[in-house]
Parts: sequence; structure tokens; C-alpha cells
Amino acid sequence: MRRNFSSRARELAGGDAIVISIPNSGRTWVRTFLCAYFCARYEHRFSLHPEAYHDPRIPRIIYTHDRYEHHTKTRWWERARGKFLVPGGEIKRARIILLARDPRDAFASHYVELTRRTAETADELKSQTVGEVLRDPVFGIALMIQTMNNWLKEFRRRPDFMLLRYEDLHAAPTEQFRRVLAGVGEAEPEARHFEDALQFSRFGNMRKMEASREYDRQILQPGDVNDPESYKVRRGKIGGYVDYLNRRDVDYADQAMLALDPRFGYRI
Repeated sequence: MRRNFSSRARELAGGDAIVISIPNSGRTWVRTFLCAYFCARYEHRFSLHPEAYHDPRIPRIIYTHDRYEHHTKTRWWERARGKFLVPGGEIKRARIILLARDPRDAFASHYVELTRRTAETADELKSQTVGEVLRDPVFGIALMIQTMNNWLKEFRRRPDFMLLRYEDLHAAPTEQFRRVLAGVGEAEPEARHFEDALQFSRFGNMRKMEASREYDRQILQPGDVNDPESYKVRRGKIGGYVDYLNRRDVDYADQAMLALDPRFGYRI
């Protein structure tokens, strides 16, 4: 059921498009590109919150982890109110972009973020090994896979739905970011602003933005400016999970991947 009775429902409403993802799937990259493009096109200073300009030409885009946060970030009374769920009416009305990443990489990156960057992470979770968290029923890889499957089942038959993969963004950024713009209603992007946005959202520049602390500190804020692993923009390495998991953990993750809907296109 998609019901949100919390005060946060207002933040999740009014979107022209909704970008939904598991954490650490490349959402900040997509957001930076879109904000750079629309701010440049309509001559606004770059912001990760362009809706603050109240410019009707700039689409309102909702970025959410939706069902995943519903299970991982709520106490029972918050879950009962549906605090992190996009309301059903908003889901039906807006365009949907499901941003996917290989759950093994997403998990490894999320584990590092939870233990090195997120101050609110409970000490009990921080004290666990990566292998223990991998197998955790709430914070482990299984819930990530289940959530991705549920989203695909919910949205895949819609004509205004797009599946966007992190790995494809790396392999063909020009083609894929054109798809992203089309997915939010910009079918014919301005060439100059498109190229500028591609350059602006490159990994190296985003890393500099985060280190400078000039932008949104909730989105681009390192836990420790001297700790490379505490940055939001960290490595972006495809297949990098093998650098964090031992052989037994990799085998466990590979086995868990068998439950992922094959339409995501990830192979073991």
C-alpha cells in the first residue's frame, strides 16, 4: 500500500518525474547532471535544489529511495505512517526512472557509507564486519534485491517508465544522459548545455565539489575530508565489491543475485 500520512509526504509530492533507487546507485551523479543542465539552460546559478528558483520551465524531480528506506530507516510508528513512501497518487501521475546498479556494488558502497560517512549509523552496526552486514535481513543484499524486484514489478508495464543502469551510464554517458533528459520531459536538449552538464557532472569535478563543501552538505558532504572512503563521491568502480568482500562473501552475494529479476540484465 502506498500511503504516506507523515509530514514528509509533501516533499515527495508534485514531481514531474521521480528517480527511484537503492542507495549508492549513482543518484547523486544523475542529480548533478540534471541540475547542471537545467540551471544552465535557464540561466540560474548551479544548485542541487533548482526548485528553489520557482522557475516553471525547470521540471520538479523527486529523488527517493522509497520502499528501501521504508524498511531500513523507520521505527514502527514511522513505518505505519509510510514516512518514506511516495504516495500512490504521485506515483501514478509522474514519470518514473528506476536507477539500478549491480546490488553487489551498491551493497559494498552502502556499507562503506554507513560505517565511514553516516554519523547516525548505530554503533552496533558499525562494529559488524562487512560479511555480517551483507547477511543482515535489513541492511544486507537480500533486501536490496527484493526491493529492486518489487519496483520493477510495480512499474515495468507503464509507458512512462524507464530503467536506467549505472553501468550503462559509465559505458555510454552521452547516450544514456540523453535518455535521462527524455525521461524527465526534455526530448530535445540544448547541445551546448548538454555537453557542459556532462563535463560538470564528471567524477573528478563532483569530488572537488564535495571537498570544497560549497554545495548541499546533506548531499555532498564527506564524513572526514581527510578520509577518501568517507566521501559521497568515492570510487564509482564497476565490480569494486570484490575489494571489500572475501571469497565466502562473494559466493554468498553471487547466490543472492540469483533472486534478482533477469530483466535488470546482471549476470553472475
